[in-house]
Amino acid sequence: MIDKNILKAVRIEPGKIVRLKDHDTRWPNGGFSSELETWKARAQELLKDNLERLAEKQELLYADDRYALLIVFQAMDAAGKDGTIKHVMSGVNPQGCQVFSFKRPSAEELDHTFLWRCMRALPERGRIGIFNRSYYEDVLVTRVHPELLDQQQLPDGKRGKAFWKARYEDMNAFEQHLTRNGTVVLKFFLHISRDEQKRRFLDRLSESDKHWKFSLADLAERALWNDYMAAYEDAIAATSTDWAPWHVIPADHKWACRALVAEIICRRLDKLKLAFPEPGPADHAALAEARLRLEQES
Repeated sequence: MIDKNILKAVRIEPGKIVRLKDHDTRWPNGGFSSELETWKARAQELLKDNLERLAEKQELLYADDRYALLIVFQAMDAAGKDGTIKHVMSGVNPQGCQVFSFKRPSAEELDHTFLWRCMRALPERGRIGIFNRSYYEDVLVTRVHPELLDQQQLPDGKRGKAFWKARYEDMNAFEQHLTRNGTVVLKFFLHISRDEQKRRFLDRLSESDKHWKFSLADLAERALWNDYMAAYEDAIAATSTDWAPWHVIPADHKWACRALVAEIICRRLDKLKLAFPEPGPADHAALAEARLRLEQES
């Protein structure tokens, strides 16, 4: 298991000022000195163990049928959201897990509130829902590109600090409503360095089977890196709560990122005290009758 001090370092406490430059993109509280391969091997073994734990927890979550789990991923391009989802959730039953990717909103979605399209995709009790990007795009991309707000057909009004503060409040209230009704919310910002993003972009451009992953729009957004960091800092600080905490996950090393995410998910599910339903007296009688009938079949 990962040391609790490391997990504490990546969790953003409510009310804390967030400065992403103070969060290492390789590993919490610094690098790996000369033991990189040892750390990598340990992290991969830990991920394997946690995938088994997660598969067991998912079955309990489904049988218990009191809770749902919503996992939100946000990140800059090439930070590894898709790969993290693929590897961390590789051991779960597909029937109990659903993944939604939120891209440019449709005309129908723009005719509703910014939370609406994500509300429609929430997991029901007993299931795990994963958001690859989410309603947080509406305080990140729209913060960096305020002209996008014109497409949302909002009532007239200023778009200053009070506007964004109101959106943060809506998100906090929405997530508190979910948790009060049995949906556990975990939020992960995969924190990649600008240098590592450049390396991954060049990797995509160098290998023909990865060209499809690259878009010239990625470079345009990369040029706004500092604006995005400021938007993330404000959003994470304003919306990391006791009921729906943010975790800033170092993502320069994919294996470290995946190990941390899996550990946090498993530990949170452990706290739910999930259990298989216990049959009541009437159930026991019905089960005994069913057993007898089967045994008496010719």
